[in-house]
Amino acid sequence: MKAGPYSSFGQATPPAPHFMAAGEAIELLKSGQASAGSLLGYGNGRSYGDSCQNLTGAVVDMRSLKSLRAFDPKTGLLEAEAGMLLSDIIGFAAPFGYFPAVVPGTQFVTLGGAIANDVHGKNHHRRGTFGCHVEALTLLRSDGRTYRCSQMENTRLFWATIGGMGLTGLILSASIRLMRVPSLDIMEQVIPFRNIDEFFALAEAADRDNEYAVAWIDQLASGSRAGRGLLFTGNHADDGSRAVNHSPARLSVPFQPPFAMLNRPFLRAFNGAYRWRKGRSAQPHQSGYQGFFFPLDGVRDWNRLYGPKGLFQHQSVVPDAMAREAVPALLEATRRAGQGSFLTVLKRFGSVRSPALLSFPRPGYTLTLDFPNRGEPTIKLLAELDHITVQAGGAVNPYKDARMSAETFAASFPDWRRLEAARDQAFQSSFWVRTAGRMGGTGQGLAEAAE
Repeated sequence: MKAGPYSSFGQATPPAPHFMAAGEAIELLKSGQASAGSLLGYGNGRSYGDSCQNLTGAVVDMRSLKSLRAFDPKTGLLEAEAGMLLSDIIGFAAPFGYFPAVVPGTQFVTLGGAIANDVHGKNHHRRGTFGCHVEALTLLRSDGRTYRCSQMENTRLFWATIGGMGLTGLILSASIRLMRVPSLDIMEQVIPFRNIDEFFALAEAADRDNEYAVAWIDQLASGSRAGRGLLFTGNHADDGSRAVNHSPARLSVPFQPPFAMLNRPFLRAFNGAYRWRKGRSAQPHQSGYQGFFFPLDGVRDWNRLYGPKGLFQHQSVVPDAMAREAVPALLEATRRAGQGSFLTVLKRFGSVRSPALLSFPRPGYTLTLDFPNRGEPTIKLLAELDHITVQAGGAVNPYKDARMSAETFAASFPDWRRLEAARDQAFQSSFWVRTAGRMGGTGQGLAEAAE
């Protein structure tokens, strides 16, 4: 599949055929002339599936709305337009001693995208999701009105817009509260574990003692070594640097190869080398923030390595009580299917509750796997992973998804109709059509959500 400028990062779904500039969409909405299903806000295209696509309408390129509006260095309260990248927020706030309270695995997401997906990071156990730190937002709807939304104003729209995947209207700007930090650098410790049982024995203490904790899993290891990996913990260094690295990525994938480069022999070699290199020192050491939070940002267009058919990412969360059964079952299913996951990440979600209606994180363990798109065998495996997750009482992440069934979505988010009730009829995504649309979603809640 040839990737277009408005494709998803996974490139396994068709790119948006039509786009609209932000200014044009704003004028259309203010006029009250936007037709049903015609629009969807588009940030920087880092969603893996089709939640950022609108095949029957147009996506709205929000990246021109990138201005900083206000900042209070005493409180860390920052207001910016929705198209501002997290990388730019980090660059601005760092000299003042602030950092976003929650960052996902890439800094190249827009503020509006981070809110719409209610993204999470390596410190969910302490800070919850990105939405927990949103003070207010402005939302333009197809009735021509701009709504200021917060915990005190238009609260239903506020709850629905955070994690609402862009379906409640066009986010124009937002105020977020940043976290005060002594430096950007991280005091990192890498702890090898021999199998999945050892990880579970370490996980709770790692969360208790550290701001950040996440594990890398050697997904191809089997037998007594199944689930072996490395646990990364970190805290902001007291005497580190506040300097921001603005240098472009040192490495890049300049073209898309005609086939997936990430085959099993490559993955076995990579996993062995990575485990040796990262796990050879158990002593805490100071690490730059980009290497700790955003390692893949150092390789531009790395998704091209998955070949012309793109990649599927599967992220699940299962409750604590079921994790010791479900996580090994998910890993075993991928090995049994002969599919290798290049990036396999396991971490623990805490109990900090998001204000969002449909936030993905919830108490338990979340496993992320990604696979080259090999057609039907990959789709079959992903359906099996869905089944294991749902049977364990868990959920599949919608903004990482490109093919889950309507039934899996409903089982993962039984309150999905509350978002449907708040959805602006002018806004829809290919994901929503594929899931909620097959269950009778109508989008009649414009007035109700604004009360």
